Amino acid sequence: MIDRYDATSPLLTVDDLSVDYPQTCGVLRRRVGQIPAVDGVSFSIPRGRTLGLVGESGCGKTTIARALLKLVEPSRGRIYFDKIDVLRARGPVLREIRRHMQMIFQDPFDSLNPRMTAGEIVAEPLRIREKQTLRKCRGDIIPLFEQVGLQEAHLGRYPHELSGGQRQRIGIARALASRPKLLVCDEPVSALDVSVQAQILNLLVDLQATQGLSYLFIAHDLAVVRHVSHRVAVMYLGRIVEMGPADSVCRTPKHPYTFALLEAVPTVDSNRRRWRHGVGDASGERSAPATGCAYHPHCRFATDLCRDSVPRLEGMTGRDLDHRVACHHADLVQIEMRRGEPC
Repeated sequence: MIDRYDATSPLLTVDDLSVDYPQTCGVLRRRVGQIPAVDGVSFSIPRGRTLGLVGESGCGKTTIARALLKLVEPSRGRIYFDKIDVLRARGPVLREIRRHMQMIFQDPFDSLNPRMTAGEIVAEPLRIREKQTLRKCRGDIIPLFEQVGLQEAHLGRYPHELSGGQRQRIGIARALASRPKLLVCDEPVSALDVSVQAQILNLLVDLQATQGLSYLFIAHDLAVVRHVSHRVAVMYLGRIVEMGPADSVCRTPKHPYTFALLEAVPTVDSNRRRWRHGVGDASGERSAPATGCAYHPHCRFATDLCRDSVPRLEGMTGRDLDHRVACHHADLVQIEMRRGEPC
């Protein structure tokens, strides 16, 4: 039912997505307000492409991932997967959509059942969908193990008997078992050491090249996101503040927050000019009413306009129309950033 649509259309379209969590108090957990975790986020992911989603902890990245799979109920907005309205889907339609949208979790140990062997974990989607026994699924899961770089000998091992990288490969094989079109990767390499990170990232790139998968890749490390993504979206306090091609966002950032994220990366180059102002501490700001630009308390370019009016995510003039930024003074920021100031 999903394959009948035009292959040239975006695989996933998110329009004005918002997710609010209830704010409660007292023993009876009486609701006294709501906290906006995601506020008016819009993006699309073409087939066979990767959108990288970056931002600090608590900015709403994982909430977006959970909302896409309908693990949390959005407050507002629309989500379309292959032109099917995910939020209105029910029954067999929703099950079919979830088959094609799978998730790779951040912690490979907590996401695996410790009472099941690796073979049982990977075979579980096949047993649920095709009602097969584990013995009949064995012929299907062995190629999956080989595809993610594991051996047949790993079939009978439990998660605690595997390394971190092997556990993450099991998680990837489990996601691939249902033959998905979209993988939501929620910081899949943050719990791994650097050498294993490179192996997992190369595996994801190879899988995309051979199977035409689309990725929503969530991470903190801009260097990792740039390596695997075609486009990058930068989030701050539930809003996307910058979005564009990966090379453009990482080479010529147009929002002060994106620039601060790039400058926060440690470097051994003592001659490199550094941005004078840091990212800032956004803790405790979610419960306050949103007035103007979310980043204005930490921005050196903030004016009364920034404090009173929320900037729209718009394309830059000239050759950067595909590079969008939510900043009232993006042109001024570019001029000042080109000059550079040492810390």
